[in-house]
Amino acid sequence: MTDHTVDAAALVHETLDQAILWHQRARCADPAPLVHAAEAVVCALRAGGKLLVFGNGGSAADAQHVAAELVGRFQRDRMALAVVALTTDSSVLTSIGNDMAYDRIFARQIEALGRPGDVALGISTSGASPNVIAGLEAARELGVRTIALTGRDGGEVGRTSEIHINVPAESTARTQEVHRTLLHVVCDLVERAMFEQPQTRGR
Repeated sequence: MTDHTVDAAALVHETLDQAILWHQRARCADPAPLVHAAEAVVCALRAGGKLLVFGNGGSAADAQHVAAELVGRFQRDRMALAVVALTTDSSVLTSIGNDMAYDRIFARQIEALGRPGDVALGISTSGASPNVIAGLEAARELGVRTIALTGRDGGEVGRTSEIHINVPAESTARTQEVHRTLLHVVCDLVERAMFEQPQTRGR
């Protein structure tokens, strides 16, 4: 076995150890923000509202992932849910970025699509993304409820939101890994609340 192979194997183990560590820390954290986030989404959907999700880079992919799970299906065959990822329309994104500013790419869409009672979920591993901050501020001004999913100390993104879910890792990769798990938990909670029949007790 070459030294290169040994180093590669060590990197695999170190990466998985760190992923497990940060998932364990999430496991030990207060679950209330995650539960409240799911409850806010359920409340909006039941009232005929929608969830607007956005972020940059890997967080843009996570926003699209959430939309796919809830518009399509997560673990249950059921009716579609109203979720829009604000990261997918290249013409809208590039026109706003070119004609206004990149910082406005989410805020402008929220101004167009957001209605009181909707929910806006901004994802930022740094907690400092200016366009995510602007999107959450625009949502708040419209009476749209706000959720932030962040890394590090949460930054201005966390402070701008009504509900803040934080993974306090410095590594973007480790943060994104836990974010995806937490987003799956939200999807599961939403599906269960929307579509599971409550248990009735026998007399």
